[in-house]
Amino acid sequence: MANPIGWTTAGPAPRAGTFRRRKGSRIAWAYVFILPQLLFLILFTLYPIVMSYVYSFYDWNGIGPLDDFVNFDNYTRVIGDERFWNAFKNSFIYTGGVTLLLMPSSLLLAIWLNNGMLKGRVFYRTLYFLPVVTTTAIIGIIMRSIFGNQHAFFNELLISLRMLQEPYSWLGKPTSAMIIVIAIGSWKFFGMMMVYWLAGLQSLPKDIYEAASIDGCDAVKTFRYITLPLIMPIAAVVLLLCVTNSLHVFDLVKTLTEGGPYYSTDMMDLYIYRQVFDISGFPQYGYASAAGIIFGLSVFGITLVLGWFVKQARTR
Repeated sequence: MANPIGWTTAGPAPRAGTFRRRKGSRIAWAYVFILPQLLFLILFTLYPIVMSYVYSFYDWNGIGPLDDFVNFDNYTRVIGDERFWNAFKNSFIYTGGVTLLLMPSSLLLAIWLNNGMLKGRVFYRTLYFLPVVTTTAIIGIIMRSIFGNQHAFFNELLISLRMLQEPYSWLGKPTSAMIIVIAIGSWKFFGMMMVYWLAGLQSLPKDIYEAASIDGCDAVKTFRYITLPLIMPIAAVVLLLCVTNSLHVFDLVKTLTEGGPYYSTDMMDLYIYRQVFDISGFPQYGYASAAGIIFGLSVFGITLVLGWFVKQARTR
């Protein structure tokens, strides 16, 4: 019988087997696209991690088979090495300095850039984010030319402004060298921290701020009684990211100070690198692996503690 209204009748419903074949095809293609990334993960992440534990029990220079098993001797040597503990201490000094500088300053800037009435917000965000995408080694080389010698730009500038009577060796003194490394490292990572804070601030409910504005709260009271309590769970996550990122600093120190003067800015990543690639002696893969494992376990412990704080902040 013809359809008087002109509607077309639907065709036969697809069978269950068709749906299963389509679903299986999609899953297969998903594994095809994931497979290259999985192979890179295994080859360049999981395999080196596993082998570093194996190497730490051998006195191996990277050439030939693993036949000189030394048990825990590499760990004993690392624990008794003063330079290891010096680099260990410097890494945490750097992390503490960067964290203390970045956490409050990047938050205040993020609050300023989150203001909807601010003109040119996109321009300012891009400007502050530029150091993040700049190669760290290039930054280290440029900053070394600015601070590196007595006739460098920074000395000439201070002398011309009569803020300094004679040139000062900024990278030649242990204290000033560490301060400069911390300052440049903070500046390099500042834009990323700003983005973290902005993401957190933009997730806060707007109606609370509208109610506070109607009640006559000023900016200080709004920040103290509304923004700060609401952003504490986000602050815990930002703290975790800041600490874990700052504990691994290599290319900046390598190009800026080479760990000097007198190993005062030597960091753990640079210390481990020196044990393997220092041309003044034979590579010590086993010793470097043991040092990396000890430091890695320390970082893992700190991450667990900070992760617990993140969980507590979220459950409040």
